[in-house]
Amino acid sequence: MAATISEAEIRQVVSQVLNRIQTTPATSWDSTQYGGRKLIGIYEDMNEAIKAAETGYRAIRSMSVEERERIITEIRKRTREEAPIMAELGVAETGMGRVDHKRAKHLLVADKTPGTEDVVSAAKTGDNGLTLVEMAPFGVVGAITPSTNPSETVICNSIGMIAAGNGVVFNPHPNAIASSNYAVDLVNRACKAAGGPDVLVCSMKKPTMESAAIMQSHPSVRLLVCTGGPGVVRAVLSSGKKAIGAGAGNPPVIVDDTADIAKAGKDIIDGCTFDNNLPCIAEKEVFAFRNIADELISVMLRNGAYQINANQAKQLADVVLVSKTDKNGKTKMTVSRDCVGRDADVLLSKIGINVSKDIRCIICETDFDHPFVQEELMMPILPIVRVDSIDQAIELACKAEHGNRHTAHMHSKNIDHLSRFAKAVETTIFVKNAPSYAGIGFGGEGHTTFTIAGPTGEGITSARSFTRQRRCVMADSFRII
Repeated sequence: MAATISEAEIRQVVSQVLNRIQTTPATSWDSTQYGGRKLIGIYEDMNEAIKAAETGYRAIRSMSVEERERIITEIRKRTREEAPIMAELGVAETGMGRVDHKRAKHLLVADKTPGTEDVVSAAKTGDNGLTLVEMAPFGVVGAITPSTNPSETVICNSIGMIAAGNGVVFNPHPNAIASSNYAVDLVNRACKAAGGPDVLVCSMKKPTMESAAIMQSHPSVRLLVCTGGPGVVRAVLSSGKKAIGAGAGNPPVIVDDTADIAKAGKDIIDGCTFDNNLPCIAEKEVFAFRNIADELISVMLRNGAYQINANQAKQLADVVLVSKTDKNGKTKMTVSRDCVGRDADVLLSKIGINVSKDIRCIICETDFDHPFVQEELMMPILPIVRVDSIDQAIELACKAEHGNRHTAHMHSKNIDHLSRFAKAVETTIFVKNAPSYAGIGFGGEGHTTFTIAGPTGEGITSARSFTRQRRCVMADSFRII
């Protein structure tokens, strides 16, 4: 049995992490070891990583489903134990998010990511015999993971992919290598402790576009899974292989005049500020009926929001959005990486406004064309647009969502309004009268995932998403009725 990390070791590594906050660029972090302990499953060459993942796959392929589930149980256990260190590490390395919320996300992954119970066979009998359909592994899965939820995504993907019987090779976001590789190591330590192979999931010491290209073209990688921005998702989808793409969103929320305004205001602030708005499901812009907008804003202010005026919103936009020229010479606005996932008081300080840490969200009234409405900021900044009717609210909300079909929210007691918006927006997740995170099982029913595959249609991915169907037919036999 491999030893688990003790409380003293966790405190020691957390201390080391905290000492490095704001002193070490992410690209300088050592992604292969912590506190003198070498991380398992980290390779300098993508071909070697794929070879190791394939060896792991062959080993797990010979194991029973019960043995596979024991590995997953051990992953869950260690994730709960080591959630504090991964939360600290994620914030320290990337500079984004909140430690308490990242800890909660790791616990959510440990508790609500489906395991082998999600991989269910089906049988069909009739006059012509028996047909059995089973969910089989692909083999080696190649996965690209984001900087917003690095270790959470690695662990969530690993549980589902291992439950399906696969080996895994990761190409993490280059700004979250240490966080991602710590999670890879955790999965391998758990696997070994539960009687599995020494290495089942693999990652890169220094992931690059080149290593991603090798992964995408390697013949041993049978399935690609990408959780990230539009560019990397497009690259994976154009690989010619079976691919699952989890892309960006810009989730709108509508509040009509039948809503419980006190609850809606608090829920929206809670959802928008969860991990400083990093989750792709989080509320990004509000469309509020004009006759309840003042009351809604008042509730938000009582729940940790700070309202800025139009001039201050322009100043803030000049800070958090920057011009970028693409390879075709076109200039567009994009978010400043220095501002993504930062605390509300930090963002306000950039325009000379000093507030306490109790302020967790910046709200402002804008028109529909404001960049705060049109761009997915991934910051605790929430624009509010007043609307006159449900028709106008739905029209503008659907436009602001940009056809991503990712996530949308609504606070209302009018069933017709709820139904109309849900049908019009066509999102993978639609949350009614709750904070956005209820959509991934945090305070809501259903399993969790950090790979929400809207573009390719798998939706809220789970173990079965990482399987392929195999059919076995016995003609004219084995029907007993």
